[in-house]
Amino acid sequence: MGTPRSALAPAPVATRLTGRAAFAVFSLFAGAYFLSYALRAINAVIAPELIARFGLTNAQLGALSSAYFLAFALMQLPLGVCLDRFGSRRTNALLLLVSAVGCLIFATAQDTAALWGGRALIGVGVCGALMSALKGYRFWYPPEHQGRLAAWMLVVGTGGAMMVTVPVELALPLLGWRGLFVLAAVALVIVSAGIAVGVPRDEERSLAPPAGEPVWSGFGQVYRSAEFWRWAIVSLSMQSHFVALQSLWAGPWFTQVVGMSPGEAAAALFVFNGVLLAGFLGLGWAAPGFERRGWTVMHVAVAASLGFIGLQTAIALVDSRWAWLLWLPLGVVSTGFTLVQTHVAMIFPPSLTGRAFTGYNLLIFGGIFLHQWLFGVVADAFRASLGDAASAFRATLLVWVALQLAAFLLLLAWRPRGSRPNPRPELESRS
Repeated sequence: MGTPRSALAPAPVATRLTGRAAFAVFSLFAGAYFLSYALRAINAVIAPELIARFGLTNAQLGALSSAYFLAFALMQLPLGVCLDRFGSRRTNALLLLVSAVGCLIFATAQDTAALWGGRALIGVGVCGALMSALKGYRFWYPPEHQGRLAAWMLVVGTGGAMMVTVPVELALPLLGWRGLFVLAAVALVIVSAGIAVGVPRDEERSLAPPAGEPVWSGFGQVYRSAEFWRWAIVSLSMQSHFVALQSLWAGPWFTQVVGMSPGEAAAALFVFNGVLLAGFLGLGWAAPGFERRGWTVMHVAVAASLGFIGLQTAIALVDSRWAWLLWLPLGVVSTGFTLVQTHVAMIFPPSLTGRAFTGYNLLIFGGIFLHQWLFGVVADAFRASLGDAASAFRATLLVWVALQLAAFLLLLAWRPRGSRPNPRPELESRS
């Protein structure tokens, strides 16, 4: 990239948040992301209830769950414009109310069309939960804290995924899946109000765009970057796929391939997300030291990719009840792709921060939609030819492994014209 180093400095601000104010702002945005991730992952636990109530096939379940990701992805470009024009506080607070409406529609749905519409509105409403936080953090916190803040946000998000495993399984007999979504709507309204009242407004006062600047200006600069696409391909094939597994297909895998009961699968998902949370905690602690050791983003991406591909191959081939334990290190190695996302988004100037983050997120969440839906379609096709669910899931995962291997080899082989290694390799917000 040929962007001058000086252009990458954060926008001028009067003060940096410190102490209680810094903690409060982080906590408010983290609360929104906690709910976003919980709603993203809840279908992995309530899938048996939805299948029993609505008679869903694997393809239909994948399409229903992926409605969240499709709507989420389609909102990313408008979200980027809103973040750069109206700021993190106003954008996130308003969108969370849309998600609350989606939860109420989902809770009262009587057919799959209403379920799909509610799920899509939930995706629209939480589409800015992480991006608005990262956009605001770049304004209120120093550059050297950006990588750690991103990792801590993912710790909180994974906590949301844990909350919808065993706790949801225990709450289902008392509240039912409909009651859980009513509670989620209430929580979203509370967090929205907290952000609207508790987040500073100084970021918004710094956002006046240049006179005559087109609304969609900036996305062209993002998407014309060859370096952007070099990293996006590997993230599309692996990071998107991991979220598709975590938020839906891990649950059916545990029940239909490993042979667990729904309660055992919920407990396994709880452990899986707990290990993932620990991985993000470790990443937040270790990331600042990577640069001192001379580890570049490429080093991390290569290690994460090799581990990710190897572990999925073992998961697909090992036929044992204890093979579910292979999912635990899979969660750990997947955290490495978080640094790739932060690295790519931060190669652009501060005036493009919102659009850079959301332009990248569009690809990631569009990929999650495709992975989650197509995984179910391919699994159904294999089941028709192989005759049982376990063999179908194993064959489907091996197809995805082959695609990821091709993307990994492309990352290693492709050197975009004009790209060069950073003079100071780093893994946080500076690039």
